[in-house]
Amino acid sequence: MSDRPLHIAWLGPVPSDGGGVAGVAGELLHGLAARGHRIDCFFPSAGRELPPRLTQDERLSFVWGTNVWRWDRWYSRGRIAALASGMFTRGVASLRLRREIAARHERDPYDAIYQFSAIEAFAVPTRVRRAVPLVIHPETHAAGELRALIAERSLAARCQPLQTRVAAIALMSLRSLVQRVTIRRARLLVCISAVFRDHMVRDYGFPLAATAVVPNPVRMERFAGVRREPGETPTVLVLGRIAVRKGVQDVVAVARLLHERGENVHFKIVGAPSLWSDYTALLADLPAQTAEYVGSIPAAEVPAELARADVLLQPSHYEPFALTVAEALACGVPIVVTSEVGAGEGVDEAVAAIAAPGDVEGLAAAVLAMVARVRADPDALVTRAREEAARLFAPERVCGEISAALERLIA
Repeated sequence: MSDRPLHIAWLGPVPSDGGGVAGVAGELLHGLAARGHRIDCFFPSAGRELPPRLTQDERLSFVWGTNVWRWDRWYSRGRIAALASGMFTRGVASLRLRREIAARHERDPYDAIYQFSAIEAFAVPTRVRRAVPLVIHPETHAAGELRALIAERSLAARCQPLQTRVAAIALMSLRSLVQRVTIRRARLLVCISAVFRDHMVRDYGFPLAATAVVPNPVRMERFAGVRREPGETPTVLVLGRIAVRKGVQDVVAVARLLHERGENVHFKIVGAPSLWSDYTALLADLPAQTAEYVGSIPAAEVPAELARADVLLQPSHYEPFALTVAEALACGVPIVVTSEVGAGEGVDEAVAAIAAPGDVEGLAAAVLAMVARVRADPDALVTRAREEAARLFAPERVCGEISAALERLIA
């Protein structure tokens, strides 16, 4: 329990018990409430079903907005249209929550406002923000996305029409300007990795002294019952978005390099494009004999997919965290990542190899070395990977660090 239970106004996506950002939100809310904090959760969307462990906790309350955005409407039939209209309707719904937040603060004052996932904080009333500290806990930042879009414009030209690329750059440029203003209103910036913190300090001029580095949590129970089932041929799993900044071009290059050298390694690529970036066309260059792209899978199938892999490869050029990396470790799967992948920070070298972004030779060598290590002593590697996941990403540890940072801020 916390030494000083706080009353918190929480703004963010609807939580779940699955993966992704929604799953992180569920772990954070459950963990912070377990430490005694009272949390009023404000969601822009209309009411949805929530995990019972959250709705049954008397320290959590939920306030719903009016956002009824849906797929396959006139405003959501194209990817860029869906992205822009979704952001617009969430913004409008957030503005409508301002009055409710202010009224609740008048009746029972908040100790802090906690903005999770996004940097933009349209739902925060100005007079409440002036009275209590604003904490922002983002999962990505538009300046990083914009930099990747510009750096990879020639790759994108091979995959997407000009209007899509221009629209994505324009949208991220606008968001970068808005975020640069909004982020300076925060008294504390919770950063999911040190590399991500450094990007935001540099890109947005946020003071380093007002940051705290705390990784995303992973629900260890979700992977506890998963039995590792690697096949005869070593499998390198690439799990995530097939989009800008994810190093898709490097996945193809590594797979081709190892195929040309006659290495007995199979690459399996799992994932879907994002709303504003689609690099699936690059996967046509994969060597068909030793690599396959299977598309996306439901979140519920991720543990079983990880259990069939020997190594997870995450070659991103910009990656604030990469939840799939932490989930792989929780499943007992060692990782090969770049130095830009936040979830790779501090992981024991026995189960983690790190290369520079774009270093195809380095990534290929790391993959082979890790595969050899796994095949030589699989049980030891599985145990060590799970121990590292528990040490770094257990919700109790993560929520304890966030709780301590909040209490220091309010003291």
